[in-house]
Amino acid sequence: MRPRARKGRREEQQVHVIVVGCGRVGSGLAASLESQGHSVAVIDRRAEAFRRLPSGFSGASIVGVGFDRDRLLEAGIERAGALASVTNGDNSNIVVARVAREAFQIERVVARIYDQRRAAIYERLGIPTVATVQWTIDRVLRRILPDASSVEWIDPSARVCLVERVVPDSWAGHPISELEIPGRSRLAGVSRLGKGSLPADNLLAQEGDVAWVILSGGAIDEFDSYLAAGPVKGGH
Repeated sequence: MRPRARKGRREEQQVHVIVVGCGRVGSGLAASLESQGHSVAVIDRRAEAFRRLPSGFSGASIVGVGFDRDRLLEAGIERAGALASVTNGDNSNIVVARVAREAFQIERVVARIYDQRRAAIYERLGIPTVATVQWTIDRVLRRILPDASSVEWIDPSARVCLVERVVPDSWAGHPISELEIPGRSRLAGVSRLGKGSLPADNLLAQEGDVAWVILSGGAIDEFDSYLAAGPVKGGH
């Protein structure tokens, strides 16, 4: 009886997802969603783009533009739980996202945006975005210039953010929990020798540690200065 109960809960979590754009990202996303048991409809203006979908893909493949109301209805947007617009055009993606959100009240909408400045604006309007180019740049910079300041994630209101920082050698041997500044920063995780983990209360920092820290939106400079200054004798 227990296995059937688990199966029932899994079925309740399945959603219908519309993916606009069948490039490498869109086709991979569609395949991943279907492999997890979700139903998927893919829209692309070029029929040949559907060749990227894996053999045996059982979702709908619809030729057209993603902001066309008829194409969205054909894709099942009236029963959709989520939509991702991941074409190679910023303008198209944001129009699709807005139509899905405003005309069809789809709550879970994501738009792929290459221009980081636009991405920040749309995030503040409540439309989550994936700015692939800037994300890649930040990841590369973080590896070749460990001291470069960058933000991993910021919420739409810009009041909370997540940063990744290499822990300076001066912190080695000190409790890594001391990276927390009451009311300003909270340690979320630690990567050591390439392996991530939740930080234990008694974990001591080591050379080469990478910390993921949740910060108040206005505390990034304050935290970076605190990190660079090294541990305070006797703690906070």
